[in-house]
Formats: sequence, C-alpha cells, structure tokens
Amino acid sequence: MKQNVQPKPKRLSRKLTEQKILLAAEDVFALYGYQGAAINTIAELTGLTKQNLLYYFPSKEVLYQKVLENILDLWLDKMALLAQRGDDPKTMIASYIKGKMEISQSHPNGSKVFATEIIQGAPHLKDYLVSHLLPQLEEDVKLINEWIAADKMDPVDPYHLFFMIWASTQTYADFSSQISLALGKEQLAETDFEKATEFLTQLLLKGLGVK
Repeated sequence: MKQNVQPKPKRLSRKLTEQKILLAAEDVFALYGYQGAAINTIAELTGLTKQNLLYYFPSKEVLYQKVLENILDLWLDKMALLAQRGDDPKTMIASYIKGKMEISQSHPNGSKVFATEIIQGAPHLKDYLVSHLLPQLEEDVKLINEWIAADKMDPVDPYHLFFMIWASTQTYADFSSQISLALGKEQLAETDFEKATEFLTQLLLKGLGVK
C-alpha cells in the first residue's frame, strides 16, 4: 500500500516563503505596476533582505512572471469543470462561479496584476495562456456542448458563457474600489462576496435554462 510522503521541513519552509513573497509581490505590482515596482519594497513587506528574496526569485521579471502564472494556476485549479465532471450542470456551474469568486476575494491584487497584463496584450503571459488556459477552456466548452446536446440546458455559445463568468466574477477584484464606493463601504466584506456569488449563480442558472 502506497503511503503519503510528507514534505521535508526544509522543502515546506521554502514553499511557505515563496508564497509569502508572491502575496507581497501581488500587492506591490498591483499598486505600482511592473515598471514602478521595486524588489526592495517587496523584500521589506516579507521581512527579507533583497539578497534573500533574489535567492528565491532571481529577478523582478522572474517574480512578475511567477505572480501571473500563480494567479492563473489558482483559477484553473478552482474553476476546472472537468475536474468535477458529472451529470449535474446546476451544481457544477454553481461550483465554478463560487470558486472564481473565492479567488477574487482571496487574491484581489493578483487579479488586478493579471488584468493589467491582459490589457497590455499579455506580453509576459501569452505563451502560458496558450499552453495552460486554452486546453482547459476547450475541455469545459466540450462539456457545456454535451449538456446542451442532452437537453440539460438551453443552447448557448459556451465561449461567451465563460467570458461572462470571468468578467462578472473578476470585477469584484479588479473594480473592488468602485463597488465599495457604490455600496458606501471602505472595502468589500465576506458577506458582499457571498451575496454576489448567490446573485450571479441565480441569474446565470435561470438564464441558461438549466434543467
């Protein structure tokens, strides 16, 4: 019987430090952009020296690239319909929306960095999008088409369905300041994300005619 191998303490410590650096980098890149961000600023937020930070990520460009890849990997891990493949469109679409909203809540600045990169034409991320996002999207589109063929939901364009979900969920991260202002709050609370998730789920499921 195969036993689970626990990470060695040193390897676990490195992983935690890298995650700490990535979270700080999200904040700095979101605030200053790639050009304005400084390694020293990120190092200070993590309690590391610049030299120590560069041990984990040897340059600002490498760190920026990893921030982008990390947020995309988190989305793919949460969002992939194929990973939850089944016969219940209602449950799976609801789970898809919920997972996407959870990332907007937990990594709002990572989402902002990603959005800025895409607006600029994805110069650093285009190859990664092609190799990681597009294959997953094609699998999810295939699953939606199977549900339509089985008369489990109304016929819709799967691509535009996903574009709509991406846009509507990411706006709570990318435009959180605008939404907070409109709601008369300093920042969005967990209940705001819960209400938004419930609203988007209800709206989409009803609009899709999910059986």
